[in-house]
Amino acid sequence: MAVVASKDPMEFILTGLGNWAPAWELIRAGVKEAEKCGFWGAVFPDQYMWDLKDLGVESYENIDLTLDTWMQLGHLAAETRKIHLGTWVTPIPLRPPGILAKIVSTLDVLSGGRALLGVGAGSTRRFFEGYSQWDLPNVRVDKTREGIELILELWHEKKTDYDGSYYRAQGAVLEPKPVQKPHPPLLFGGAGRRMLKLAGRYADICYIPPWGRVPVEESRKLVSAEAKIHGREDDISFADAYTQLGPDQSYNRELYMKEVQKASSKGFTYFVTAFNLDVAPWEVNESTLQRVTESYLSTLHDFSETIMPRFLS
Repeated sequence: MAVVASKDPMEFILTGLGNWAPAWELIRAGVKEAEKCGFWGAVFPDQYMWDLKDLGVESYENIDLTLDTWMQLGHLAAETRKIHLGTWVTPIPLRPPGILAKIVSTLDVLSGGRALLGVGAGSTRRFFEGYSQWDLPNVRVDKTREGIELILELWHEKKTDYDGSYYRAQGAVLEPKPVQKPHPPLLFGGAGRRMLKLAGRYADICYIPPWGRVPVEESRKLVSAEAKIHGREDDISFADAYTQLGPDQSYNRELYMKEVQKASSKGFTYFVTAFNLDVAPWEVNESTLQRVTESYLSTLHDFSETIMPRFLS
């Protein structure tokens, strides 16, 4: 079947490698190779702990062997030169937003303008109860809104005074400012109506997951309508995703091609993708690392050589 790409080029974002310490050498190799292969970005979960349902597993063994994602990104930034690096996504209520603003700004400065902040309200209760505070959904969304407001003020203003219901700042100075203007891209990944409206107001890139209560096309219209209200309908791009990470899923070139073509025909600007491993990343060890890495890079090369060129230009 002939493949016809959209007239507009598409950018590709790699995900799926995670932030598990046993897979660190695989993560390094994968991101460095993704840059060589032409991926626009690479994104990682910003979590220290997981619920079993998050990963579809029955045991907690090894799943909390995680690295701090922002420290991981700083290391990867030092080993790359072009690829954007960020999260998919950061639960904004997890940390004081001023601290997060400084972390992302520092990464942007040190990487020469390649930081990307994924925005979510948080969904892993076990993680929040271990490291922060778990709130009802409406409170987490309220905190996310205030957090983004404060982060943007810190990135843009010489001095910030903010007085919200949950967060406050008095005479806060964030210097140096991020390199990217107007600021590092915000990648939203929520599915609820309030998060979709926040995406319309603040997102630079919006991914709408298919498991939300609001159908994807309706959600996209909701985001666009909200963006129009704030005069930024031309400032927001949409991302589609195809991440086959289930235990019985594997790379199938024809299926991936079909999904990228579908996203291109619907006008998506970004395509987020992942490739499964035959060993869970938290279970990688010295005896499996080389084999898993070679297999992963082979799949990465096939995708970048047979699929990506048709949609990059």
